[in-house]
Amino acid sequence: MLSHESWGAQVAGQGGGVRLTEEQRLDWLRLIRSDNVGPRTFRDLVNNFGGARAALAALPRLARRGGASGTHICTPEEAAAELKAARARGIELIALGEPDYPARLHTIYDAPPLVAVRGDAAILSRPLIAIVGSRNASAAGMKFADRLARDLGSAGYGIVSGLARGIDAAAHRASRDSGTVAVLAGGHERIYPAEHIGLLDELLAHGAAISEMPLAWEPRARDFPRRNRLISGLSLGVVIVEAARRSGSLITARMAGEQGREVFAVPGSPLDPRAEGTNGLLKQGATLVTEAADVIGVLLPILGRGFDLPVEEPAQDAPLPVDHEPAEDERSRIVALLGPSPVSIDDLVRLSGTSAAIVRTVLLELELAGRLERHGGALVSLL
Repeated sequence: MLSHESWGAQVAGQGGGVRLTEEQRLDWLRLIRSDNVGPRTFRDLVNNFGGARAALAALPRLARRGGASGTHICTPEEAAAELKAARARGIELIALGEPDYPARLHTIYDAPPLVAVRGDAAILSRPLIAIVGSRNASAAGMKFADRLARDLGSAGYGIVSGLARGIDAAAHRASRDSGTVAVLAGGHERIYPAEHIGLLDELLAHGAAISEMPLAWEPRARDFPRRNRLISGLSLGVVIVEAARRSGSLITARMAGEQGREVFAVPGSPLDPRAEGTNGLLKQGATLVTEAADVIGVLLPILGRGFDLPVEEPAQDAPLPVDHEPAEDERSRIVALLGPSPVSIDDLVRLSGTSAAIVRTVLLELELAGRLERHGGALVSLL
């Protein structure tokens, strides 16, 4: 039986206002800050071992079995120092399942176990709509983003964006008074771009900044898609104002679709490369937007329906006993089936002739050893 601390129990406790103890919060922080532990791995570990502390104890053994010569496990002192530094800056680390955790965010598959929030956290309980677009935005694009954000803010919506130059900044500035959420790619002490530190400080009076990364984390290129899933995950829908053919905003639109969010796009001139991506989204079925009423008309029925929070994990094989180790021939068969091309976990179970629980354990070992990459749609590949 899983402990009360398990992932499923935390999610189920959302409506009841379950909070982690200080000791549990430090254990969760240690686990998510340890090498090769992301949101999905965190969930698998906590569910498999019944809690973060037991999972921390198992990490070295699992990583060795996956082929790692050593792995860094966040120490109690490191976690306590991060928590103390965060609180000194007015930042709260909110755990999934706690009453202040953004409700829509934890409906996504890879919801972060902990989010660091600075500012007015109350905005995270309001209906939110994301506005994103080109960093190299046109004057017309930024003017429209400004108008759309103001009109949606007047209608009671909070505006979510990524604090980037161009469309993001225009949306944040227009919604400073009505409420806006800046989703950070790095930590709260490494604001990117640095020129928007002042803008961020201004929006905190009626809004918030949110990050899943350590306080001093310097954002890298691969951190921006991670941030984009939070932008869409927080929101009822995403409005793309301008986007070139290869654009981070299109990644946000794709993630919004995968998460069951509404996707909106603003049409633009076929001669402007900054409109190529948005016009493409319209061809694919995105809702056309020329005014705030276009967005509100789609979202009002969604707000009226409400939504159900996930109460438990999807049915799957029972967790392996903590001291169980896959047989060497089982591990070899599974690893031999893996390569640089993504393959589904279901196919690994079928082709290896082993149970889903064995496959999950071997994949967990490989991931903790830094040898496995997970993709959307339950696909995995070797690094």
